[in-house]
Amino acid sequence: MTRISAFPMQETPLLLIVEDSNEDFEALQRFLGRSTIAIAIQRCVNGEQALAFLYRTGSYVEREKSPRPGLIVLDLNLPGTDGREVLRRIKQDDNLKMIPVVVFTTSNNPKDIEVCYQYGVNSYIVKPINFTQLKRDIQMLVEYWFEVTTLPDYPKD
Repeated sequence: MTRISAFPMQETPLLLIVEDSNEDFEALQRFLGRSTIAIAIQRCVNGEQALAFLYRTGSYVEREKSPRPGLIVLDLNLPGTDGREVLRRIKQDDNLKMIPVVVFTTSNNPKDIEVCYQYGVNSYIVKPINFTQLKRDIQMLVEYWFEVTTLPDYPKD
């Protein structure tokens, strides 16, 4: 017997990764590429670039080149405007605050964890040093946010 879903297939939203480390980004990209889900990725290497992308300023003025992400993976310790400030601005903006933000950082400082949850982070993950654990965490992140969780409708403007 064949089952046909009553719901249309939903397009996977863009994943915005804000990560300054090439090594960490390549690991994320490699593990995401192994996922059964095709996920479009946009990378920003610092807080200013992430805010320019989200607010469509500078080189991201064209809407086609800067679609709204469905999920943001954010490093905390970025050069210039750090991840804490990026998170604070996202969660205080009525047009952006519904986008889930996952902090993915090396910091296990309780103050950072507390501040991020006060700002409204949706999840806080400490990057594991162990390669196997890193792979497992990224797989779980993808499965949870793109398969288990129902994300809010994201504006396609």
